[in-house]
Amino acid sequence: MPDSEPLIERLTADNHEFRALREEHKKYEEELVTLNGRGFLSAEQHWRVSELKKLKLIAKDRMEAMVRQARASAHA
Repeated sequence: MPDSEPLIERLTADNHEFRALREEHKKYEEELVTLNGRGFLSAEQHWRVSELKKLKLIAKDRMEAMVRQARASAHA
């Protein structure tokens, strides 16, 4: 959501948990890009790709919940 960008930036600057989640999300994405760039993945690497996708989604869901909560607090 484009209108969420200022709120996301504020949360990143002010909220340690949000900032940590954002950094985790970025780290998972970077590892996924590295793994997906390989021509062949072992069974263990396929498992890691699946795990990274789940971890990335969990982090994103938690960040979105924090954005919704901050938005609700701002409108209250």
